[in-house]
Amino acid sequence: MIRVLLVDDHTLVRAGIRTLIESIDGAQIVAEADNGRAAIVLARKHKPDVVVMDISMKELNGIDATAQIVAELPDVRVLILSMHSSEEFIRRAVRAGASGYVVKESVPMELELALGALMRGEAYFSPRISRHLLAILSEPASGGESSFDSLTVRQREILQMIAEGKSTKEIAGILEVSVKTIETHRAAIMARLEIRDIPGLVMYAARHNLIPFERPEE
Repeated sequence: MIRVLLVDDHTLVRAGIRTLIESIDGAQIVAEADNGRAAIVLARKHKPDVVVMDISMKELNGIDATAQIVAELPDVRVLILSMHSSEEFIRRAVRAGASGYVVKESVPMELELALGALMRGEAYFSPRISRHLLAILSEPASGGESSFDSLTVRQREILQMIAEGKSTKEIAGILEVSVKTIETHRAAIMARLEIRDIPGLVMYAARHNLIPFERPEE
């Protein structure tokens, strides 16, 4: 039995993926989430074998959610299932600890192959992103750290919520910390990125794909 936590912010897309996973012999959806923060809570509760994780989601994106899940629950494996196939996203997913990466344009059989590989303790990456993966694996280990990579997972989490327009008080409530703590984190983020104002942080977050493109309201 493969126990799966499914995470995607689009209800219809999630329903389609659920149907596909449940058609796989031995696979079972134990819970669903529509953002990275909820995914972490559900991963703690259900301890699934695999988390099938989207990337672009509000409040906490799938890559930073992956990093938190892998750090806290090392027996849980994460499979990124995303529309993004650029080298940047793949690099960030690998660094976050994802065990696999499948692009949504793949044929349905690929998802079954990926789940099977992860259950055997192997990694799985879509063949169409193999060129990017080879480039990432061949990068020198001594490469300089970018300003984005220098941020902690918590700092990127706060940066994303700032860019989404949440107030300091709202962020403090979501993370269950004091307003002063968020203000300290924000100051540290600005200092590290050498950005002096909120619009600058929003532009930086957009350039690094921490916030999804705006979509028409349903």
